[in-house]
Amino acid sequence: MPLPRSRRTLGAVTPADFARLSELRRMQGIAIALLVFMAIVFVVSFALQERFPWLGYVRAASEGGMVGALADWFAVTALFRHPLGIRIPHTNLISAKKDDIGAGLGSFVEENFLADEVVHAKLSEISGARAAGEWLSQPANAQRAGSMVASAGLGALTVLDDDDVREFIEVLVRRHVVDPEWGPLLGTAVESFVAGGHHAALVDIAADRLEEWLVAHPAAFDRVVSSRLPSWVPSVVDRFVDNRLHAEAVRFAQRVSAEPDHPFRIAVAKFLSDLARDLREQERLQTQLEAFKHEVFDSPRIRSLAASTWEAARTALVEMLEDPGSELRTRIDGAAQDFGRKLLDDPTLQYKIDVWVMEVVEHLVRNYRHDLANIITETVQRWDAREAAEKIELQVGKDLQFIRINGTVVGSLAGLAIYAVATLVIAPLAH
Repeated sequence: MPLPRSRRTLGAVTPADFARLSELRRMQGIAIALLVFMAIVFVVSFALQERFPWLGYVRAASEGGMVGALADWFAVTALFRHPLGIRIPHTNLISAKKDDIGAGLGSFVEENFLADEVVHAKLSEISGARAAGEWLSQPANAQRAGSMVASAGLGALTVLDDDDVREFIEVLVRRHVVDPEWGPLLGTAVESFVAGGHHAALVDIAADRLEEWLVAHPAAFDRVVSSRLPSWVPSVVDRFVDNRLHAEAVRFAQRVSAEPDHPFRIAVAKFLSDLARDLREQERLQTQLEAFKHEVFDSPRIRSLAASTWEAARTALVEMLEDPGSELRTRIDGAAQDFGRKLLDDPTLQYKIDVWVMEVVEHLVRNYRHDLANIITETVQRWDAREAAEKIELQVGKDLQFIRINGTVVGSLAGLAIYAVATLVIAPLAH
C-alpha cells in the first residue's frame, strides 16, 4: 500500500524543501543499505562459522551492527511516528508533544535571544545609522527609498476618505482659525506691521501703480471727472478741468512715491495705528469683525471651495507621486540622498540616532518580548500534529540518519569487542 503523498514528500513545497527531502532519502538509503549488508554478512558468517571458526568474530560484529541499526532506527522513527504503525508507548513523540515543544521553543527564545543583555550587546556592536547613511548615499538606493515613501503616500491617499479629510480640515480650521477672536490678533499684527515700517513699501507700490495707470489711461480718468460736472458746463471747461485734475493726480502720485514724509504717508500710518488700537480695544469693531468672519466661513461657497481645493490638491499629489520624474519625486529622492550623506559626515547625528534606535528597540523588547516569543509558541500550536512532525523531520531528518549509520558501526564494534572478550578472556578462565 503506497504511503500518502504528504508522508512521501513530508510537506515539501519550495525547491529548497525538495532538495532537503532528496538528501534525507539518500541518507535513509545508506542507513538501510548498511542494515541489509550487516544482515547478509550475518547469514553467511553464521552458516559457515562451524567450518571457519574465525567467522564467529564476523558474525558477532554483523549481529551487533544489526542490533545497533535496528535500535537507532526505532529511536529515530519514534520521534516522528509510530514504528511500523504500532502504537508503542512513548513513540510519535513530536506529534504528541507538539504544544510542549512550541512552548519550550518560545521560552528558550525569550530567555536566550530576547534577554536585555543580549539585545543591548548586539545593538552596541552595530551602527544602524551609519549603515543607513551608506545605503541612502547611493543614488539607486535613494530612489528606492523615495519610491517606498511615494508608495506609502499613495497608500495613505487611497485609504483616506475624502469626507473624513474635509471634516478633519474643517475642524482644524475652525479650532485654530475661526474660533479664536480676530480683533486683538489683527490689532497686534497691524501694530507690528506699522512699527516695522512695512506699510511704506505698500504705499510705494500703490503710488507707482496709480501713476502708471493715470499715464496709461487719461481718457478713462477724464470720463470719470467729466461725469461729475454739470451738463451745462461748456466742453472747453470740461477739457480744462479734466487736464488739470489729471495732471494734479499724476503729480500727487509722484510726490507720494518720492517723499518719505508726504502727508498722505503720515495719514496712512496714523490710520493703520488707529485701526490697530481699535481692533484691540473697541468691542463694537471686534463684534463686527467676528460677525463678518462667521458669515464668510459659514458660507456654503467657502465650504465648496475648501472641498474643491482638497480634491485638486489630492489629484495633484497622486499624479506627482505616481510619476517617477515629477518634481516632488525628484525632491524626495534628493532629500533621501542628502540625509544619507549627512548621516555619513556627522558622527554626532549617527550617535544620537543609534542611541534613539537602541532605546526604542530595548523598550519594545522589554515590554513585548513575551508576546514576541508567543508568536513561536502559538504558530507551533496551530500546526497540525502530523504536519509539525513532517516539517521538523524535513529539516533535521538528514542529520538524524547519521545516528542510524553510527549506530550500525558502533554496534558492530561493540558486538566484536564483546565476542572477543568472551572468547579470548572469559572462556579460558571458565575451563
